[in-house]
This record gives sequence, C-alpha cells and structure tokens, in this order.
Amino acid sequence: MIRETAADSALELAAKRLDRALGALELRLSRGPSAGGDLFERAGAPSIAAELERARARERELEAAGAEASAALGRAIEEIRAALNGATPEER
Repeated sequence: MIRETAADSALELAAKRLDRALGALELRLSRGPSAGGDLFERAGAPSIAAELERARARERELEAAGAEASAALGRAIEEIRAALNGATPEER
C-alpha cells in the first residue's frame, strides 16, 4: 500500500485549485469582451496580485517540503544499503 504524504496531498489540492481557476478563466475568456473594462479590471488586479503572491508562497513551501522529503529518502536509502551490507551504525 502506498502512503500519501502531506506534500502529495498539498500538491493535489494545489493542482485542483489551479484547475478550477483555469476553468473560470476559460469561461470568462469564452464570453468575450464586455463593457466595463478588460478581464483584469473586472476580476480586480489587487485580488489577482494577492492570489498570485499566495500561490508563489505555497510553491516555495512545497519546494521546501519536497527537498526535505528527498533528503529524508536519501538518508533512508543509505541506512538500508548499510544494513544490507552488514555495516554497523559506527561504520556508516
């Protein structure tokens, strides 16, 4: 059985949010231009900027979590190799 990590769950949630946002954008674009300004004026540039900053912050968090997971996996691999080769903890 494969265990889902917190980073995997967070990544899945982020992908779903991105998919919903793209769907909403496609819907707006399919409606064409309308009175009252362009897409970004209607959506609210400050709102878009804030959402972009949140997405970038979340990206940094996910990158850090991925790096930590990679390092932990590397350590685990080394421990397994050492155990398979009969190394004692002092020899590692």
